[in-house]
Amino acid sequence: MSERQPDTARAEALRREQEYVSMLYERLDVARDRAGRGMRDVLARGASGTRQALVEREVTAAEHADRLARLSAVERGLCFGRVDDGDGRTLYIGRVGLRDDDHTSVLVDWRAPAARPFYVATPGDPEGLVRRRHLHIRDRRVVGIDDEVFDLDRMADADRRTLVGEAALLAALRRGRTGRMGEVVATIQREQDRVIRSGLAGALVVQGGPGTGKTVAALHRAAYLLYTHRDTLERRGILVVAPNATFSRYIGQVLPALGETQVVLTSLGGLHPGVRAEAEDAPATAVVKGDPRMVRVIEEAVRDRERVPEGDLEVRIPVRTSLRGGVEVVVEEMTLRVDHATCLRARDHARGLRRPHNIARWAFVRRILPALARDEAERLDRPLEDGDLRYAATALWEHRSVRDALDALWPEISPERLVRELLSDEERLRAAAGPHLTEDERAVLLRPREAPWTVGDVPLLDEAAELLGEHDHGAEARRRRAEEERREEELYAREVLTITDAASVLDAASLAGRNRDDGPYVTTADRAARDRTWAYGHVIVDEAQELSAMAWRTVMRRVPARSLTVVGDIAQTGAAAGARSWGEMLDPYVKGRWREERLLVNYRTPAEIMEVAADVLRAVEPGQEPPESVRHGGARPRAVPAAGTDLRRLVDAELREIGEGGEIGEGRVGVVTPDARHAEIGALFPEAVDPLDSRVAVLTVRGSKGLEFDAVVVVDPEGILRQSPKGGQDLYVATTRATRRLTVVHEGALPAMLHRLEPAGQPENTGPLGNAAPLEDPGRRL
Repeated sequence: MSERQPDTARAEALRREQEYVSMLYERLDVARDRAGRGMRDVLARGASGTRQALVEREVTAAEHADRLARLSAVERGLCFGRVDDGDGRTLYIGRVGLRDDDHTSVLVDWRAPAARPFYVATPGDPEGLVRRRHLHIRDRRVVGIDDEVFDLDRMADADRRTLVGEAALLAALRRGRTGRMGEVVATIQREQDRVIRSGLAGALVVQGGPGTGKTVAALHRAAYLLYTHRDTLERRGILVVAPNATFSRYIGQVLPALGETQVVLTSLGGLHPGVRAEAEDAPATAVVKGDPRMVRVIEEAVRDRERVPEGDLEVRIPVRTSLRGGVEVVVEEMTLRVDHATCLRARDHARGLRRPHNIARWAFVRRILPALARDEAERLDRPLEDGDLRYAATALWEHRSVRDALDALWPEISPERLVRELLSDEERLRAAAGPHLTEDERAVLLRPREAPWTVGDVPLLDEAAELLGEHDHGAEARRRRAEEERREEELYAREVLTITDAASVLDAASLAGRNRDDGPYVTTADRAARDRTWAYGHVIVDEAQELSAMAWRTVMRRVPARSLTVVGDIAQTGAAAGARSWGEMLDPYVKGRWREERLLVNYRTPAEIMEVAADVLRAVEPGQEPPESVRHGGARPRAVPAAGTDLRRLVDAELREIGEGGEIGEGRVGVVTPDARHAEIGALFPEAVDPLDSRVAVLTVRGSKGLEFDAVVVVDPEGILRQSPKGGQDLYVATTRATRRLTVVHEGALPAMLHRLEPAGQPENTGPLGNAAPLEDPGRRL
């Protein structure tokens, strides 16, 4: 554990470490300046010259841009530790690797194998280390040191069981919350390091309860994988799927702080380009939308748009027109016919191609148009030569009536239109659902046509997009031409990269793309985020227990290599269509190729609060074990009756409590409510505009997932229990968001599972509720 040195000795240690850290920042500034100057010099050459010269220019510019981006992201806390081994060697560990002018390493990247002992050494297995030192840096200044000496002869048994790096870890945990997740690279624990450095192949499940650091371990894993497998992953990128848009913003600063920019971060509601869904379905609706039977429903909805007329196809076209008052008017029309059998053969032929609907449509059209042209020729007594048939068919396509008739049989349709019309039209839904859904299940799916997209719609849109294909009739030809050009350019780019030895900083696809585009540099992440069909090299799914079976289909389409990190806690499954076991969700895709790592230590939640949460978990999921907390102390969690309680004043009192005691940071309070009362409670806190940037955040349980607050006020626990079949799991989540203080405001009797809460007494008693608003003031009460 941390040694208490005399003031003079500690001051001398700080001085020496400051000298070294100052040298590291000088090296960082020099490296940044070189990268920036190099990029400016290359770009100043302009875009003239031979093709090879242009390609070489882009390679060099990309190298400098990549280096500059990484160096610019590691300013804060550049160096955070050092290790000394038994042979007298010292290594400094930081966010990026640096070398001096003699190319000697002066700072080791935290992801490098040489840095691993910093994270995994324990008193029982010191990994050859004599000492590990944590450096605390603020604005390039060393402000603190924590030493751990690995001398087993001088350590008691209790010390051997102490968590590695506890001094630095607990100092970080005591800081006030800021509204953004911080990277924890300086305080990674042994079990988290095992997750981070796990192999790339297959699916890794990180099962961990509240506060175990599973999310930060997964994000650091993304940075580690890009460092270790850059040749494989930089070209395809990494996708991180967060549980909601708020959480995406909450964790958004972590990866840039680690120096990685080749990652696409989105929520499930953002996986379909052009749609940003945040609304949630009612539990009954979510269960139906998340059921694999919806695959058949979407398939039938598409087939329902591939029709033939009940009899012959009849289309009226103009034969003679005249101008009247400057307007073209039809004077004479003619009705063209195609017999039912021909229409049927055309449809079956198009379906038999097994191409997406919008692409197969043109096979259908190409069978019907010649049949119409032949009928037109017969009616006009104009025999068609073989060479004239295509011209006649093309001329017919210019008639609006012909296009409308064929659109009615086999329309071009977008995924958005298909799903919107399916869910808002009772007749269409009945036809598509057929035997797959019951009448009650169809009823919960129906909604107004103008209803906003929900998160549960995104897997349906993705399924529809797969079945429909591109709905621009010229896109297929353009795509083929573009693909041929791309292959040629990538072949040339690959040869250039080989000659210039620049493959480590730029892949052939990126280089070819830059040659096609005169605009700004486009990263792998930029290109991937715009392409629904992009195949990522690795996918990380956070709060994965919330994903439905249909959502997993959406995720798996994006990672054909099946290289995944699946992060979650089955005990916290709140979604009605979520996971009951990891095998249930993963076996259909990676049976026998997924492995599980369990995180068992809760670093965030004090033991006193976790005891309350554990009671809830035992009541709703008796087979699940909560993680063990490493921290004790602080205020006892309490129960406050709603009658006579001024919620606003209660929250203000909590803000004052967490602001005292000299803690670092302002601190934040989370107010967690049932879904049905979110708007009502939110109206009491008009300043809580942004759940991340306001000191008070009012959230539903689902909105609070993954977030943490210094103090949490849970409102109406009975309402949370009743709001869905997973209400018990929701209450477990709500009670585990706090790092310091927990208050439960209840109406009526307190749920039995919360019996461990300490009664707060009557509102008129002294304390933070002593000035509660009177009962007759309904605007200030629950």
